Amino acid sequence: MKLRTGFVGFAVAAALAMALPARADVRIAQLDGLSGAFGNVGEQQRASLQASIDAVNAAGGVKGEKLRLVSIDGKGNPQETLKAFREAVDQGIRIVTQGNSSSVAAALVKAVDKYNRRHPDDPVLYLDHSALDNDLTGKDCSFWHFRFDASVAMKTRAVMKKLVPDQSVHKIYLINQNYALGQQASEDAKAELAKLRPDVKVVGDELHPVGQVKDFAPYVSKIAESGADTVFTANWGNDLSLLVKAIKDAGLKLHIYTFYGSGYGAPAAMGPAAIGRIYVASEWNQNIQPDPIEGFMDVYQRKTGHDWLFQRIRTMVFLLDAAMEKAGTRDVKAIAYAMEGLQVDAGTGPAWARKSDHQMLQRLYISRAVKTAAAGGPADAKYDAEHSGTAFVTDMVLEPQQTAVETSCRMKRP
Repeated sequence: MKLRTGFVGFAVAAALAMALPARADVRIAQLDGLSGAFGNVGEQQRASLQASIDAVNAAGGVKGEKLRLVSIDGKGNPQETLKAFREAVDQGIRIVTQGNSSSVAAALVKAVDKYNRRHPDDPVLYLDHSALDNDLTGKDCSFWHFRFDASVAMKTRAVMKKLVPDQSVHKIYLINQNYALGQQASEDAKAELAKLRPDVKVVGDELHPVGQVKDFAPYVSKIAESGADTVFTANWGNDLSLLVKAIKDAGLKLHIYTFYGSGYGAPAAMGPAAIGRIYVASEWNQNIQPDPIEGFMDVYQRKTGHDWLFQRIRTMVFLLDAAMEKAGTRDVKAIAYAMEGLQVDAGTGPAWARKSDHQMLQRLYISRAVKTAAAGGPADAKYDAEHSGTAFVTDMVLEPQQTAVETSCRMKRP
């Protein structure tokens, strides 16, 4: 009798399982520009997202459920990104990610907030992997927005930790893209220099159109005429690679402090001319020692043909995984609360999203360009950047508390 009852129970359960649809994957919509002037960057970020998601899924997913990436081309501008956002929402996706362009991120934060006010029981969560605008975790902060890269102010502070003690710096030229990122980088740099190195003269402060300059030679001529010995730029994408190529072509022997000089075509553009001259403030370099994720990085680089640059994307996906495990639900409000202050291993040390403004705090590195170990450089310069023969190695390590800045965020919590 027990056997028969057990069989009937099993048969009913099996029939119900066949009748009910399988539970859908947990979808994440990438809304970065995959075409246009910075489409190459968006594609690299798509590959980084996919590799990070694959790593979570290979480890069993989130409580046995798989993450799935859905990429929708935001074309790198606010209008198209908002269309992509609506498309994602219409598909039932409630977790979105984007990071290229702070102006796009600002528009997306407003759109997410507006949607969530209208749909309080079915909100959307925005994971920002790369937009640096200070206001995104400052006066324009949102409960529904988490930033996984450092802010402009944090990265500028990191740069100054290296630049300020350098007594070879006397005249500095600031050149940046003319939107929130570049404008804030310029203002923050001038403020830090005035406070910490008032003897350094700012001999140029240039803002140029974003993604429109095809030849930076006229700008580099101004740099040469200024007598600058140092350049500071927050440029990224082709705006960075074309700038450093023009500096190389002009034969200028400058120190170049950057946020993104180890990628986006800059190492390939500079080649050996970068050695001893380019410095980068970031959460990662390929030659960090010790490197607990070297195996992951090596597989990624061999599979994609691209350098592993976006460590913050891996951290973002892993923190989402941990928060979903902690929340025990797909409800994005519960996930957002679970993410606050939750610590994960970023592969470089502990990282967490500060509760007050949802800014990720993690170690930052100042990296410098050197010869590869194979070419006679330091022993830790194992991996070269973009097959350029130049490697980036750690020059300075900054703990989270050394680059954290006060926030003006007054977050409204649901």
